[in-house]
Amino acid sequence: MPELPEVETVRRGLEKKLKNFIIEDIEILRSSTISFPKDNIEFIKGVTHSKFGKWERRGKYLIANLKKYSKSPKKNINPSYKDNGHLIIHLRMTGYLNWLKTRKPPCKHTRVRFFDKNKSELRFVDVRSFGQIWWVKQGLNPKEIINGLGSLGPEPFEKNFNLRYLNKEFSKRSKTVKSVLLDQKIIAGIGNIYADESLYEAGISPFREARTINNRELTRLKDSIIQVLKKSIGSGGTTFSDFRNIEGNNGDYSMQANVYRRAGEKCKKCNNLIQRKKLSGRSTHWCNYCQK
Repeated sequence: MPELPEVETVRRGLEKKLKNFIIEDIEILRSSTISFPKDNIEFIKGVTHSKFGKWERRGKYLIANLKKYSKSPKKNINPSYKDNGHLIIHLRMTGYLNWLKTRKPPCKHTRVRFFDKNKSELRFVDVRSFGQIWWVKQGLNPKEIINGLGSLGPEPFEKNFNLRYLNKEFSKRSKTVKSVLLDQKIIAGIGNIYADESLYEAGISPFREARTINNRELTRLKDSIIQVLKKSIGSGGTTFSDFRNIEGNNGDYSMQANVYRRAGEKCKKCNNLIQRKKLSGRSTHWCNYCQK
């Protein structure tokens, strides 16, 4: 599943490529991809003639501010724009967005297509079809429409992601430290890859109870999370299976991973073999020697 660095990579690409993209046509190839409104016709009518404004990211959600334009009946008068709510996208496990300069036939996993007047296309592709798209019109609160968006914890790059906050959240939890890292209500944006990598960098076993992590270890973990995420963003995210940026390129962080998907290989610090075990249904990778 794309995590914070992959979604941030996509956000930056969308911000760069779609500055003057006005949606003139929409093709929905899988109706269930549109989560709100449920009526696909309402979605198409509501979003058509909208211009993409600023793109934001909250956790693993992509949020586009839309501006609806209307042409003046008088010639030589520029169209006027008014706020048209938000287009919100969650890539889930296998979704990705692809920007195409010219119109091309869709692949079999294409779910939704957005076109401008020049037939340039923003395409949503999703092999397993878990991805979701919402149009939340002006006047509605996205956090009230999308439950997951309204319950997100702080971002690792925010000021309130600090030792005081982590100590408060970790000290009352008996579940494993990795499970806490994966809980989006506690920290927004971290998934399986970066939980494993951050715990390795901090030298903390993923199987430790969260409440056993002391302040010194929490400081190391906080710094490791930020360091690992920044490093991955700089590499364009991670591609192990489906993730692509909007131009169809893979992320390069996988070449730098220390433990994730490296079971049976030597640890880069101590030369012992990297271990792999299921934890709460998720594959967990760690070094027995370096992580305590």
